[in-house]
Amino acid sequence: MKSNSSDFEVLALEHMDALYRSALRMTGNPADAEDIVQDVYLRAFRFQRQFQPGTNIRAWLFKILRNTYINRYRRDVRAPSQVGFEDPEFFRSEIEMVNTSAQTRGPEAEFFNRQTAQDIEKAFAELPEKFQRIVLLSDVEGFSYKEIADIEECPLGTVMSRLYRARRMLQDLLSKNSDLGGN
Repeated sequence: MKSNSSDFEVLALEHMDALYRSALRMTGNPADAEDIVQDVYLRAFRFQRQFQPGTNIRAWLFKILRNTYINRYRRDVRAPSQVGFEDPEFFRSEIEMVNTSAQTRGPEAEFFNRQTAQDIEKAFAELPEKFQRIVLLSDVEGFSYKEIADIEECPLGTVMSRLYRARRMLQDLLSKNSDLGGN
């Protein structure tokens, strides 16, 4: 039994950086992000018997992250749409990672490549929170539609619809902003 617990610990801790990045995007505050990640791991270790070996531990941890964030939001009555990106270089590196992992998108990828980090940050902040989460899980964290549906506890069609709508909203916001800037 000891080896199962330590195997679980090794598998779970591999995803700490990704969980922290997502928590930071959700909260906009490094201290809050650290607290949420700590809560995620406390819950994960407390309920590790509910985890089914051989399934996607990363998706399971992100589901705990989502639930922890929502519970904190409800408890603290924070505005979840206030997702901030204090470090534009951090956000720029995330966008570059998304663009290199999604080179098959063609014109859509080219369009986003032309945008500055500030433009993308501003447009992203204007999205409703439920759309922000879907975009982050899909385009930044690389989860499949099915994994996102499990994490968000919603139907697969809802994930696909929200992702499509979020990308369209981002594209519209970025187009509008670049038109205003004279690009």
